[in-house]
Amino acid sequence: MPIPDMRPVQAALARVELYDWVVCTSVNGVRYALGERTAPWPDSVKVAAIGPVTRDALEAAGVKVAYMPEEFRAERIADGVYGQRILLLRARGARPALRRLLQKRGACVDEVAAYCAETNVPPPAAYAAMHAGVDAVTFTSASTVKSYAELIGTDPQGVTVACIGPITACEAEERGFQVHVVAKEYTAKGLVDALKAFYEADE
Repeated sequence: MPIPDMRPVQAALARVELYDWVVCTSVNGVRYALGERTAPWPDSVKVAAIGPVTRDALEAAGVKVAYMPEEFRAERIADGVYGQRILLLRARGARPALRRLLQKRGACVDEVAAYCAETNVPPPAAYAAMHAGVDAVTFTSASTVKSYAELIGTDPQGVTVACIGPITACEAEERGFQVHVVAKEYTAKGLVDALKAFYEADE
C-alpha cells in the first residue's frame, strides 16, 4: 500500500532530472511512485528495474528501462548502475544492502519509500486450514517469512516450504524453517514453476 505521506516521493520525482539513475526494486514502487508523476520522463535519466515484472510496469508507464540484472535480486542491480546521483524507490524498511553498495562506489543515494508492506491478519479459519490439508506454503519475500513467523510462530511441519529466491530462503532457514523449494527465476511464475517441478519429481 502507499505510504501515508507521499510528499517525499512527489518531491523526489519533481526533481528527477537531477539524477543519473532511478532504481525501482518492485512493481509496487512503480505503481505508487510513478503514479505521482505526470510530466514526460527525461531522456537524461536512466532507469533500472529489478526484474521483468517491474520492467513491464515501467514500460507500460512509458518509461524505458536501461538495465535489468540477469539475477533478480537487489544487490545485482548495483552491477549495472553507475552514477553520482541515484534515486532509489523502495519499500519502507527495505534491506539496506543495495544502498550501501551504491554508496560504497561513491554515489550519492536518495532512498525514498514509495510504499509500505503491512501484515494482514487472517481470519481464524485460515489458521485452521494450516493444519487441515495444506500441501505447501509459499513465501514471496523475506517480509512474508517474518509475518508468517509472527502470526503462526512455528515451522509448518509436514508442509512443503517454497521460497521465491535465496534471500527469502535464508530468512526462512534462519527462523528454523526447512526450505524444500527455491525458485531459480525470482518471480511469482518462477516460484510456481519450481513448486510444480518439485512435485513432478516425486511422482
